[in-house]
Amino acid sequence: MFVDTAKIKIKAGAGGDGKVSFHREKYISAGGPDGGDGGKGGSIMFVADDNLASLADFKYKRKYAAENGAPGEPGRRAGKKGADLTIRVPRGTIIREAESGSVMADISSDEPFVAAKGGRGGWGNSHFATPTRQAPRFAKSGTPGEEWVVELELKLMADVGLLGFPNVGKSTLISVVSQAKPVIANYHFTTLSPVLGVVYIGEGQSFVMADIPGLIEGAGEGVGLGHEFLRHVERCRMLVHVLDAAGSEGRDPIEDFQIINNELKTFNPELAERPQIVVGNKTDLATPEQIERLREFITGAGYEFYTMCAPIAEGTRELINVIAAKLQKLPPVKRYESEDIPVEFFEKRQESGFTVTAEGDIYSVESPWLLKILQRTDLDDYEALQYFQRVLISSGVIEALKEKGISEGDTVTIYDFEFEYVP
Repeated sequence: MFVDTAKIKIKAGAGGDGKVSFHREKYISAGGPDGGDGGKGGSIMFVADDNLASLADFKYKRKYAAENGAPGEPGRRAGKKGADLTIRVPRGTIIREAESGSVMADISSDEPFVAAKGGRGGWGNSHFATPTRQAPRFAKSGTPGEEWVVELELKLMADVGLLGFPNVGKSTLISVVSQAKPVIANYHFTTLSPVLGVVYIGEGQSFVMADIPGLIEGAGEGVGLGHEFLRHVERCRMLVHVLDAAGSEGRDPIEDFQIINNELKTFNPELAERPQIVVGNKTDLATPEQIERLREFITGAGYEFYTMCAPIAEGTRELINVIAAKLQKLPPVKRYESEDIPVEFFEKRQESGFTVTAEGDIYSVESPWLLKILQRTDLDDYEALQYFQRVLISSGVIEALKEKGISEGDTVTIYDFEFEYVP
């Protein structure tokens, strides 16, 4: 089954809690605090796997969670780090944050992408010892791991995309010029999923060709199978438009050409500007007048026109050489740049609330929405810090601290962010 979209939930591991412990040893009557820090939570990362061809695995499993960090131990021993979770996806998968639609990553290279970072381990009570607080009986909880609902979308990594109505010979062409083995039969929608084939030109020279199935009138608006697969054309460096020169299906190839190009514009106007050459197939069934009429129209529209009879490989080698020469002059396969998820997006969730706890002169604030803003705020930047302070005021955090009895000079901790309270 070919699946090219999926929606899943990922949750990184939480950091382990810090330990409250005091040194106990023979002949030592008043050992100091020796609670260890909690272990870091495991992260979730995505990597490209060329052995995967679709997102079908995510149809049945939709929740992924990494391991939590272990709590700290006595003797200042840190807890064990949680194991990372690696999720393998086909090369060319785009990861988006589901609500905002922001692109988090394009998994096109071999470099792993950390999508959800594990939480930091909490400090043990040994961190809180001071000359005036020599026996702290509290420790810090570990921070939660990042949690996201993400949408996965596969856009095939192909240099050349084959366009055309069903049964014009696209599958036959890709089977002749590459080792791909698509199903070929004399009926519409034989090809139900995109087919990739590697076309070898010579030593050290090759390119990837994709047969995009199901394009009919209305595909750009969701009719037929085309809407499902037009996304796979978006990365292609150039397009090869295959036409039935003989009109053997009872259709006019000129009308077919116009319809398909209109569908490209409807789906994505940029596709209409993509380099495109046109190939008249089934020349064995076409009359010289049909071929000449088609040639005049295509060249008059500003496109290069070639002919072939794909089943017997007539004209296919010439076509491949033309494609290879053009690809050398074109930029590489399109890759999508990652986008920052605006922190204001998470500010909308203030109604989910927060909790404030006090341990002596240390006040802790916890809230999932506040954590996500904190994770995406550069606190070394003055304007970003000012923005975060405004969030604390507008959300009622500062007022809640006052109600708890906070005084000037007391410490406020928001997960792993710590500052001194100044009214």
